[in-house]
Amino acid sequence: MSMTTAPATSVADRLLDAAEKLLADKGIRATTMQQVADVAGVSRGWLYRHFPDKQSMVGATIVRLTDSFWSDARVELETLGDFTEQLVAGVRIGRGAYDDPGTLLLRLRTEEPEEFAACAGVGVSALVPDLALLWKPFVDTAIENGEVHPDHDAGEVSEWVARILISLGTVSGTTVDADDPASVRRQVERFVIPGLAAAP
Repeated sequence: MSMTTAPATSVADRLLDAAEKLLADKGIRATTMQQVADVAGVSRGWLYRHFPDKQSMVGATIVRLTDSFWSDARVELETLGDFTEQLVAGVRIGRGAYDDPGTLLLRLRTEEPEEFAACAGVGVSALVPDLALLWKPFVDTAIENGEVHPDHDAGEVSEWVARILISLGTVSGTTVDADDPASVRRQVERFVIPGLAAAP
């Protein structure tokens, strides 16, 4: 199959595979768009059809790495008894995506923090809908169990949960310690669950 007839998803996957390999080998600064195109075996024109610039390409790679981590985490979330426990674990699991010393994400964030932050910011716009999709079945179950009011729109709640977890997991504050499950649980029990249990 030639490049011009390859399905878009296949080309995008090849580009992200190439970007991930180069980021692991070279880091953000030293990775170029041309190198990604070369490793993926596509023209620069094909690369730019999918990613208009380096930030969006690295951001998409960061999101894919994070998505893969969250897909693996779904199994753990499914073992927990209620929505509160799942949300508290969600913060811990999300922070773990960056805190495992063996991960590419941590190395990039530690060694190139400014570049990582700029690219991750671009990628988060894609992360929110993807993370919302991951949380949708848990929200559906919470509605069925009476933990979330049935008049709430499950899709809207799922997106809000994704945004809250991203905020709790990435932005430090003075009233909650995201690394302390008891502190996260207090926030979830005081603010998140009462809001979701109430009628909209």
